[in-house]
Amino acid sequence: HSLLFLCARRLVSHRPAARRALDLVPAELFPVLFRAAFLDERTLTLGDLVGTWPFPLLSFRRLLGHRRHRRDRHPSCGEKPSKSCLQAVILAVVAYLRRTLEEPSRDASESRCRLRVLDMTGLHDDDTDRGPEWMSLWSGTVALAKACIEVSKHQNECLKRGSKRRKGPSGASAALQPLGVEVRADLFVNATSFGVLRDALRAAGPFRLKCRDFHAEELSVAGTVSLLESLEPAGVRRVDLRFNNLGLAGLCAVLPHLARFADLLSLKLPYSNVNARRLTAGTEAGLRCLAAQLGRLPRLKELNLGSSRLSGKLRQLLGDLQAPLESLELAFCYLLPGDLAFLSQSLHAPALKKLDLSGHDFSENLLQPLQRLLEETSASLLHLDLMECRLTDACLESLLPTLCRCSRLRCLGLFGNPLSTPGLKTLLRKTLLLPDLRLVVYPYPVDCYNPEPARPSSACLFQDALDEER
Repeated sequence: HSLLFLCARRLVSHRPAARRALDLVPAELFPVLFRAAFLDERTLTLGDLVGTWPFPLLSFRRLLGHRRHRRDRHPSCGEKPSKSCLQAVILAVVAYLRRTLEEPSRDASESRCRLRVLDMTGLHDDDTDRGPEWMSLWSGTVALAKACIEVSKHQNECLKRGSKRRKGPSGASAALQPLGVEVRADLFVNATSFGVLRDALRAAGPFRLKCRDFHAEELSVAGTVSLLESLEPAGVRRVDLRFNNLGLAGLCAVLPHLARFADLLSLKLPYSNVNARRLTAGTEAGLRCLAAQLGRLPRLKELNLGSSRLSGKLRQLLGDLQAPLESLELAFCYLLPGDLAFLSQSLHAPALKKLDLSGHDFSENLLQPLQRLLEETSASLLHLDLMECRLTDACLESLLPTLCRCSRLRCLGLFGNPLSTPGLKTLLRKTLLLPDLRLVVYPYPVDCYNPEPARPSSACLFQDALDEER
């Protein structure tokens, strides 16, 4: 740690001294004081810092570094967002806005706080359950929503009190308009938190909640549309709708509401229960609608349609896209050779950086189309997932020459394939030629399982007893 950081850490460890110093220290020292307080979980001092923040912007990513790279960039700041620290920051913003509502006539020059934007995006990438001491994306969303509602209610109370004193709401409304704080965040909502987030997004007040990445799980069509319509269009970058069982008709109802997000780069629709193989009266019309709506997203770079049955329909669904995709996830989509042939010839193949074709049987007639596709993506591909694809040693051996031409490949997922120990050794030996390859997710070798009767699917291998001595 630098001497400056050590001094900041010492100061924030004694709150009374820190509070007295905040009116005197130069504004340039606030960022290092914030980092020190955040690292040591000095929640009261964090609140004091936010309440007197001398800059218009307070960005967690700028102050603490992006979580994926934080160990390299800011080794002092840890890797996970502490629940107590994030709550302290949110509560401090609420307290600051309450003060501005209660003292509307106070000259802004009397307060050192200049905070106008609180940026909390990027704190929960690849969010997983990290224990009670860390704030998940879901709990962070609920905390922000409740804070937004609290400030809005307090504003209404102040307006009512001011209206009674002035015998008319017009004067009070003019006097009670604080500058407010725009809070940028990634939001995760499910059926449990739907109501509180809906109310927060509809609330009018100085605590303005603005979404960058929107994740919704297990919501109805009406609930999904309601929230999408409540989001401010500017700045929405990702929409992830999973386990919502929307079906083709539901997607056709939801996707028109995405066209207002001009900056949308990523759309994830896994487990949407789309079955293009079930021919009904509305299937073709639904597919045309879905394709047309995808075509109305001009900046789309990432698309996930995993676990939808899209056999023979890939050309139709992706044909209207205006720009090449950089990430395409089609796991368990029952693709046919013609679908892979279309991808190989499409504008997307030379641009793809991530490709997920897990859950397809490449042991037979899909193997050659896969080889042609990898040849077309070889100059750009960084991440390839072929999990649960029934790849045997023989299949992998024929695929390896093409795979080794993917010179930029960084991550290769092969988990769930029936590969033997010699096959895996061949894989590791051949892929040593790939200079950027950092992660290979491979299965337990089939010869490490105790002999059992043959099973129909490679997925069932995991139900066998693993011979740990091997």
